[in-house]
Amino acid sequence: MLLHPLMMSNKSDDDGDASILLETRPKTKRPPMYKVLLLNDDYTPMEFVVHVLERFFGMTHAQAFEIMLIVHKKGVAVVGVFSHEIAETKVGQVMDFALRHQHPLQCTMEKEE
Repeated sequence: MLLHPLMMSNKSDDDGDASILLETRPKTKRPPMYKVLLLNDDYTPMEFVVHVLERFFGMTHAQAFEIMLIVHKKGVAVVGVFSHEIAETKVGQVMDFALRHQHPLQCTMEKEE
């Protein structure tokens, strides 16, 4: 808690204590974060998924390959955690890119708990 002295008095109270008036500032709450998820399908080539992870999520080839395998084996993987606006943008970019390349790759987002 941050305390800001507004007024200090040199006058003593009856007990001999100096009076200090303090103001408390409310804590700012962090905005909620959102997980971006990539979903597996039976048609999108693995190389395309790796390319998407490198291009839109800044992963190295090794990181992208590892995440692609998780998506392939488990059906879904978290590929990043972002503010709402950034997560929404990433999902839109991936979906547009997949559509332009005629792949059914799905990307979604959900609020982090």
